[in-house]
Amino acid sequence: MSLFFDDVEIGDELVLGSFTFSTEEIIQFATQYDPQPFHLSEAEAAKTHFKRLCASGWHTAAIYMKLLVSKNQQLIEERRASGEPVAEFGPSPGFDGLKWLKPVYAGDTITYKRIVTGKTESRSRPRWGLIHAENHGQNQKGEAVFFFKSTVFVERANRSEATTGHLGG
Repeated sequence: MSLFFDDVEIGDELVLGSFTFSTEEIIQFATQYDPQPFHLSEAEAAKTHFKRLCASGWHTAAIYMKLLVSKNQQLIEERRASGEPVAEFGPSPGFDGLKWLKPVYAGDTITYKRIVTGKTESRSRPRWGLIHAENHGQNQKGEAVFFFKSTVFVERANRSEATTGHLGG
């Protein structure tokens, strides 16, 4: 996020990008991090209720994060190139409601987006605000496959009232 807390509006939508899950990538991720049979081979997946090779939910979440970081880097570079100030963003105090709504099969293309649902000014850290969002993944058929709610610290623009301390202390 390159905008300051004060510039973010409820309802703002940011498309992070799309990713096509290949058979090879699904198996590679699953081999390292989620070695369940339906993530490791078509033959084993055929024996399950999935019927086909599908990506680990953690794989779909990792791709969300990869695309979020990439989009944020792009937006930061664009703001800097135009001479605009760039807000710092801090850690996330957590997320809620992670759901894998439908399987993501080999060959599926998932498009991810974030929609701002709320803002909270931090009372304990006046330099910062909290942005609340819903995060979605949708396959090429328009079906929802991934969802969670997030919160992240974002720097406030009004530094005259803000402290100069860092988020960690």
